[in-house]
Amino acid sequence: MDMGVRKSYRIKKEDEFQDVFDHGQSVANRNFVIYHIARPDAKHYRVGISVGKKVGHFAVTRNQIKRYIRQTLLELKGQLPDQVDFLIIARKGAAELDMAGTKQNLIHAFVLAGMLPPSALGSTTHSSSK
Repeated sequence: MDMGVRKSYRIKKEDEFQDVFDHGQSVANRNFVIYHIARPDAKHYRVGISVGKKVGHFAVTRNQIKRYIRQTLLELKGQLPDQVDFLIIARKGAAELDMAGTKQNLIHAFVLAGMLPPSALGSTTHSSSK
């Protein structure tokens, strides 16, 4: 059973995190910022997730946001490009989102980043649009 994002898919080291942050391109929507950088030699993408204390004052809130992000990544696994490292940084509004809202917002950000085709946006709306 695959629990969320496997370790090999995570950016853990501070210098790797900083590299994507410093040299990657960034896009943002109201709830998330995505920094991404090409890694032509990579077998699969790697992701770093950051949810600061400004977003959720309590660890419970921040952990919930991270769970929603990881679940979304799991659902999008086959669609995201392989040769890329990216960071997902939650903004304040992310604390107000449920799972469906998180997924919709992340897909929107991935489309802005050119990591998903615009057609991906249509596949998430289940007759409830905000």
